[in-house]
Amino acid sequence: MILDKVNYPKDLKGLKIEELNMLASEIRELIIKKVNTTGGHMGPNLGIIEAAIALHYVFNAPYDKIIFDVSHQCYPHKILTGRKEGFINPEKYLKYTGYTAPEESEYDLFKVGHTSTSVSLAVGTAKARDLKGGRENVIALIGDGSLSGGEALEGLDNAACLNSNIIIVVNDNDMSIAENHGGLYDNLKTLRETGGEPQCNFFKALGFDYLYVNEGNNIEKLISAFNRVKDINHPVVVHICTQKGCGLKIAEENKEAFHWIVPGTLDEKTDNEPAEQEESYVSVTNNYILEKARKDKEFIVLNAATPGVFGFDKNFRQMLGNQYTDVGIAEEHAAAYASGLAKMGAKPVWAVMSSFVQRTYDQLSQDICLNNSPVTMLVHWGGISSADATHLCVFDIPLISNIPNMVYLAPTNKEEHLAMLDWAVNQNEHPVAIRVPSCEFISTGIKDNTDYSVLNKYKTEIQGSEIAIIAVGSFFALGGRLREYLKAKLNIDATLINPRFITGLDIDLLENLKCSHKLVVTLEDGVLSGGFGEKISRFYSNSDIKVLNFGAKKEFTDRIPLEQLYIRYHLTEELMTKDIEKCLNLYKV
Repeated sequence: MILDKVNYPKDLKGLKIEELNMLASEIRELIIKKVNTTGGHMGPNLGIIEAAIALHYVFNAPYDKIIFDVSHQCYPHKILTGRKEGFINPEKYLKYTGYTAPEESEYDLFKVGHTSTSVSLAVGTAKARDLKGGRENVIALIGDGSLSGGEALEGLDNAACLNSNIIIVVNDNDMSIAENHGGLYDNLKTLRETGGEPQCNFFKALGFDYLYVNEGNNIEKLISAFNRVKDINHPVVVHICTQKGCGLKIAEENKEAFHWIVPGTLDEKTDNEPAEQEESYVSVTNNYILEKARKDKEFIVLNAATPGVFGFDKNFRQMLGNQYTDVGIAEEHAAAYASGLAKMGAKPVWAVMSSFVQRTYDQLSQDICLNNSPVTMLVHWGGISSADATHLCVFDIPLISNIPNMVYLAPTNKEEHLAMLDWAVNQNEHPVAIRVPSCEFISTGIKDNTDYSVLNKYKTEIQGSEIAIIAVGSFFALGGRLREYLKAKLNIDATLINPRFITGLDIDLLENLKCSHKLVVTLEDGVLSGGFGEKISRFYSNSDIKVLNFGAKKEFTDRIPLEQLYIRYHLTEELMTKDIEKCLNLYKV
């Protein structure tokens, strides 16, 4: 095998083109086997193998800086830069993260997992090089889907006037995660169809030198192109046309489904009837959306290029027709677009993943909340998890709940979720966010008739004394288990409260707890700093009531098993009870 001889980029330099092509095939086999075993990004990595080989063949990393956008396509790069054991040896499969990570290798300059950032990072890197009098090449690799993000356009605008070496490699496979959306893609299509020759050229209009490579999976032609721009003294775009999923037929034919896959996807039999889907928070949400859209033509759903997160498959999108908008990878635009819709009387529902809502704080604050636009946000995947550091979903409660005018709701079951959604869509007084539960699907079977227009009213589910447990959203079931554990271990009948509202305090209820409770315990599936529990702690700060807040520490965790995190944060019934018992003993001193 050629790969046996390749441990670092320097080992590529003496290989012939035929050997490089063989190497590409070997890397392709490794990635397919590894990703099918562990899950991960399949299509993007298969499409960039030849380009990764050519980049490392021509340039001299880590002296030359190669900066990846979003890192969906970094697996071949990792294999070539000393980390192939993580792809060859099943025992090492989980050693390396699926994203670039400087702690793993000097060949990774940045830790990157969110999109549209590589050009801006590269501009800063190149400017620092110029200030220091350096001569290294700075290469930013960015996919066509990532170009729809505002930061990518800002970075390109600034890069074009750098007046020194910066090489932007645009990996154009005519796809984002799903299909591309936006006027920019008409120009990319024209460039592909004309071999990069039309007078109307987006990149040239910005001021870039421009080079087009039609066969972006052809190593020889890529090497030729990269040699032409190596050590260039001005900004240049190398536009390469690649095949997403290249070399795996099913991934080439089903680009959206094979962008990212779960373990064992390639092992599944396809000759059986598909299993009937169980009801879930995604399914009940989407059923509501379809029914609402059918009845109300002013209702519209939008997302920012991640439809799979919300179960917005092709059929769903087609059924909604012009009542659906994918804005591309542009959460900032999504927020302002939704505000404009709402101000003109439409009923926008914006679905967003918790980790990605971080990309648009200013627009949430200024464009939506300052204007008090009645936008409905559905925040998915919020909660503590074993995810990579780049995709943590624990920060949305502090981020969203502390903006004035926003109403952030946390349902605990199907009926609450649907009632909150229906109220949010049909009211016109507040921007409303709903934290779609990330826990096991729960249905009470009893319709929720709560009037959510009466803000910040908590619900006491079980009345007790001495200890009150206020458990938010996905952690309400944990609150119930804690109550049972306290009863069994300490013979304490605790009060159990479902706050429902994350953004405000039920002053009357909290005041009444002072009469018969010594301790209030809060549980939230997110980071504690700036979160829900701290609001409760602040309320009781000048009283005799003590408060214990349970949730995540303010830290970036990286692929730590959920069970370990729950122990670290004392989010088990046993550990919480020990903390509670210790706190109660203070009253006896």
